[in-house]
Amino acid sequence: MTAGHLVNPVLPGFHPDPSIVRVGPDYYLATSSFEWFPGVPLHHSTDLVDWRLVGHALDRPVLPDLRGVPDSGGVWAPSLTHHDGAFWLVYSVVRGIERPYKDLDTYLVTAPDVTGPWSEPVYLNSSGFDPSLFFDDDGRVWLLNVQWDHRAGHPAFGGIVLQEYDPRRRVLVGEPRVVLRHDELIEGPNLYRRDGWYLLMLAEGGTGWNHGIAVARARALTGPWEWDPAGPLLTTRDDETQPLQKAGHGELVSTPDGEWYLAHLASRPLTTPEGRRCVLGRETCLQRIEWTADGWPRLAGGGHHPRLTVPAPAAARAARPVPRGPVRDDFDGPRLGPEWVAPRVPVEESWLTLTARPGWLRLHGRQSPRSLFDQSLVARRLTTTRVEFTTRLDHRPRHFSQLAGLVCWYDTGTHYYLRSTHVAGRGRVLGLLIADAGAHAEPADAELDTADWPELYLRARFEDTELRFLAAPDGTDWHPVGPTLDATRLSDDYGPKLRFTGAFVGLCAQDLGGTRQPADFAWFEERPLD
Repeated sequence: MTAGHLVNPVLPGFHPDPSIVRVGPDYYLATSSFEWFPGVPLHHSTDLVDWRLVGHALDRPVLPDLRGVPDSGGVWAPSLTHHDGAFWLVYSVVRGIERPYKDLDTYLVTAPDVTGPWSEPVYLNSSGFDPSLFFDDDGRVWLLNVQWDHRAGHPAFGGIVLQEYDPRRRVLVGEPRVVLRHDELIEGPNLYRRDGWYLLMLAEGGTGWNHGIAVARARALTGPWEWDPAGPLLTTRDDETQPLQKAGHGELVSTPDGEWYLAHLASRPLTTPEGRRCVLGRETCLQRIEWTADGWPRLAGGGHHPRLTVPAPAAARAARPVPRGPVRDDFDGPRLGPEWVAPRVPVEESWLTLTARPGWLRLHGRQSPRSLFDQSLVARRLTTTRVEFTTRLDHRPRHFSQLAGLVCWYDTGTHYYLRSTHVAGRGRVLGLLIADAGAHAEPADAELDTADWPELYLRARFEDTELRFLAAPDGTDWHPVGPTLDATRLSDDYGPKLRFTGAFVGLCAQDLGGTRQPADFAWFEERPLD
């Protein structure tokens, strides 16, 4: 942070759909996790400037079961609130995203503390995603969510649905009612009560370049609702030169001193010959909010474009930036840190161990990188486009079905994989596996014979739109592996399907013969290039 300001994004990399709440002097942020486990990362701050990952809300297999969910399915748009001394979290698990349907279930979990323990999930409904809870002044509790409409000739975003929740019985009661429709796509509803008005904040325009935030208000929960006459509170749909694009999906929070802020998502695009692409996915940002005399929220300083630097709360204005240096994990603790996540399944001793070979992370090879079920893969979010990742691998494959290495990942259909494997007559070989929007390639001209290498050092180097893989037998004599690759394909904006996540870098192992051959990693280092 610069003196007196916070710098966006406050959570860089894949942290979409932020939900923010303050409890006393403490702020908490929950974000979507989609197919990654554990689900719903939780960040904590005391000043809105410095944020720390404190865990995940959905960290047991039943919370939730993600095996088999499609890419960009899983846990969508959680909403975090605090009421009666407890944290309440509602979220949807999306198991089918192929048009015209959305197969999903919405749940509620609660906890006395943000770090848990979180309760068993309570099923709420399956009518649509983006749920949120509203605790009214009269003690009644309401659930809002999007109503999804699959019918031909009807808008898929079928309006915002309101239904009462009974906390004592832990069920929805009464009939759901559509309280608001709009000509634009609307989702992400959040209700607030202020100065006698119900304020309804909505994401509008979809999740891409047309994204934005709109506000409506009413004297009664059921309406009639009036739209803010000034138009969207936040959007960049009218200016593609803005550094923070796709801005939308937000929630409000007030400070103890009565200042107001908006948490929202945005993306930072890289320009390519094929157009703009956001490798880091949708990131969490904060904007300062002011209120008009007649009660509408506005971005401080005017306009509706998000800002990279924003005045920090008064209590934070003496803070100083913390220099960002290399980050190294030596795998010498009893468990992985919370920044490590896995696709669809929890990390378990059966396939990942830090104790079988102390000081090393051992992965037992399982299913292929295309599997929606039981992969042996752990990864961390890419948070900058100028960075290199390095690891040391001990892998002794005996068959072509055994692979292990360093992977730059978007999803099962799009990733770049520097992998060790076995080739008959040559022994251990290092090369590339490329998944490109579903296409598969293992270029033979990108292979290095490494049977006589005493060790395998692997490196992935991101330089904005370019990605290079390198390898060394000793950590100093580096050899390029394959051509320069297009890093921007690891983004929502590449490929024929809707995608909603972001880029990761991680470690993985496969054994397609079922013998669970191990791969050991001595450490993992991330080093910024700037």
